[in-house]
Amino acid sequence: MIQTESILTIVDNSGAKDARCIYVLPGFKRRYAYTGNTIVAVIKSIKSKRKSISKVKKSELSRLIMIRGKFKKQTKDGSFLNFAENAGVLVNKQNKLIASRIMGPVTKTLKNSKHMKVTSLSGGFI
Repeated sequence: MIQTESILTIVDNSGAKDARCIYVLPGFKRRYAYTGNTIVAVIKSIKSKRKSISKVKKSELSRLIMIRGKFKKQTKDGSFLNFAENAGVLVNKQNKLIASRIMGPVTKTLKNSKHMKVTSLSGGFI
């Protein structure tokens, strides 16, 4: 579960490294974000030293789609699924990906949701 002030790792090639959650969308009285939800985050650090390479800037507000979470989630067959980090990918206001690659696997819940582009660019499913 991601809430405000949670730290996330960015796992695409947009140039961002870490982000901090500010707001969970869609908004009114929504406290937690799960896999597949969109959040508003601020970029905390950049991967490359050259700022001309990265597609985003430090301290910039952007939207993120959650693809992995540290929290335990029970699947339909009764097993539990969790990852080592909270991870997301950057999108613009029209929910189109900023980057062209996604590192690591994504969950199968994204396959059934409206984020088919994220699942097609990822390494695999878990």
